[in-house]
Amino acid sequence: MASIDMKCVNAIRVLSADEVQKANSGHPGLPLGSAAMAYELWARHMKHNPKNSKWAGRDRFILSGGHGSAMLYSLLHLFGYGLTLEDLKNFRQEESKTPGHPEYGWTNGVEATTGPLGAGMGMAVGMAMAEAHMAATFNKEGYPVIDNYTFVLGGDGCLMEGVSSEAFSLAGTLGLGKLIVLYDSNGISIEGSTDIAFTENVQKRLEAFGFQTITVEDGNDLEAIGKAIEEAKADKEHPSFITVKTKIGFGCPAKEGKASAHGEPLGEDNVKALKENLGWPDPEKSFNVPDDVYAHYSELIKNGAAAEEKWNNMFNEWAAKFPEQKKLWDEYHKDIDADALLKNEDFWAYEDKPQATRALSGTMINRLKDIMPNLIGGSADLAPSNKTEMKGAGDFSKKDYAGRNLHFGVREFAMAAIANGITLYGGLRVYVATFFVFSDYLKPMMRLAALMEIPTTYVLTHDSIGVGEDGPTHEPIEQLAMLRATPNVNVFRPADATETAAGWYLAATAKNTPTALVLTRQNLPQLKGSSKDALKGAYVVSDAKKADMDGIIIATGSEVSLAVEAQEMLANEGIDVRVVSMPCMDIFEKQSAEYKEKILPAKVKNRVAVEAAGNFGWGGYVGLDGDVVCMKGFGASAPAGLLFKKFGFTKENVASVMKNVINKNK
Repeated sequence: MASIDMKCVNAIRVLSADEVQKANSGHPGLPLGSAAMAYELWARHMKHNPKNSKWAGRDRFILSGGHGSAMLYSLLHLFGYGLTLEDLKNFRQEESKTPGHPEYGWTNGVEATTGPLGAGMGMAVGMAMAEAHMAATFNKEGYPVIDNYTFVLGGDGCLMEGVSSEAFSLAGTLGLGKLIVLYDSNGISIEGSTDIAFTENVQKRLEAFGFQTITVEDGNDLEAIGKAIEEAKADKEHPSFITVKTKIGFGCPAKEGKASAHGEPLGEDNVKALKENLGWPDPEKSFNVPDDVYAHYSELIKNGAAAEEKWNNMFNEWAAKFPEQKKLWDEYHKDIDADALLKNEDFWAYEDKPQATRALSGTMINRLKDIMPNLIGGSADLAPSNKTEMKGAGDFSKKDYAGRNLHFGVREFAMAAIANGITLYGGLRVYVATFFVFSDYLKPMMRLAALMEIPTTYVLTHDSIGVGEDGPTHEPIEQLAMLRATPNVNVFRPADATETAAGWYLAATAKNTPTALVLTRQNLPQLKGSSKDALKGAYVVSDAKKADMDGIIIATGSEVSLAVEAQEMLANEGIDVRVVSMPCMDIFEKQSAEYKEKILPAKVKNRVAVEAAGNFGWGGYVGLDGDVVCMKGFGASAPAGLLFKKFGFTKENVASVMKNVINKNK
């Protein structure tokens, strides 16, 4: 090993230790232990160009152990991604480019937001799936325009989390040979030795999943690490799992191998001792990097620029030789024409008959698949129920990566993580599906999608007590409130065909916001007053007869038609109310004050909200003077029609509640 290489490795270590120490907060253990494998990967085996971090031909790297962000920032600084020493000195400070955990879209070179352990593993599988699909779609003999590896680095915690097992099980089944996992195996977690809770043979588990497994006994042996990475690359049939045995807090005499190295600053004396132990010049100084280290990294950077230039030349030849493929490439990499879709009569057309919104959603998916050739998606083993199959689009599998229908198996958590990875890869628009009640399993990765501002779409069917005989285990009650409480997620619960089309329009045209489409199992009538105004989140679906109305009923999804029926019943008693359909609170809240006042006039205090879910969140619309017809507990097992009656979702009860509100406020 050349001495300059180890000096460059130690630069990562000392910078990371300095970052954590200056912030007096952070995790030095992983950076000190994993620096050698990270350097070897970035310097010699990973195709990347710091001068163009979005180069389509690059390999992807995810730090799944996001708490080790100081190491990633040190790498980005040393490899010339634009992070300055001043940025490193501002580690974990307000508005800095070096936040506590890596954040996609915030720090140049960060491919995914990580921190929740295991999440990066799942997203890496998604990136590898995207690469396989794009390669099958675009590559021609002699022109591998898509040919990149996905590398992910994580530790014991990432391997303990169930999402990694879910994702790796699928990765092995699919034979994702471009996925390479680097396992920082140091045997330490926050509570001490991993032996207290984690003793299985991880490699045998990964072998069972279908991975090639390789072990590097010494985490500082650059030659062995490099050999392992090349061995992993050579196996085109299986994803690879490289166990690299490291020491947490390596190089710090008082902390090496100890749990205390994980999540707290080493202390000034220990940082100095670390530098002295590593033979670092001027150990008293902070953020001190010798010129020869910077010079060596500068030489390494040239390799990335040369790799991109070579790729660009090949891409240009491919584009000239295969113009139809280049046209398709451009379609994959541009936004849908929102105005054209809005005016597309076929997209908005529907049959005037009762239909479940899950079935209507299935129709929209199959219309969009022809408009958006880059649309890809699937379900957690529920496609026939979720109505998410794209007809004639093929099934993505080890035998056919060009298929657009994804099969995730019963792996909701991993499915959502994979969806993030597919979206982050670039060029593809993805939807995933399950029953709405199982959005509980999706939530952590949906939250990351919202935080990363990526437009993943979630098709969530069987949305209420309308599930019926399956009972309370499958009847979502609190899930609407949960998702509505998540920032930057458009939760859209349509009432009929027009509103379902509106939901898919918003999903297809979204640029920075995930969309959750919440859909019925049971058939719903097509509403006379429904319109594209649903795109505003709420609108008047059936107005009162007079301007000085007696009240407003606000409803969503399957309860909108019920609200209209109650309106008619009240009208027969001389009570004049407006019905507002509110498929998406999130979008309604973004409308102008004038529009919101037009739909929900402040002077009208008599309001009732109707939704077959928990009442949390409705107080802001009905106020202290109004009331709700919502669920107060879990559902039950019985035919859906009986359940709606049992829990008060009848026109008679809605009308009665409105009358009570009116009488109370007289």
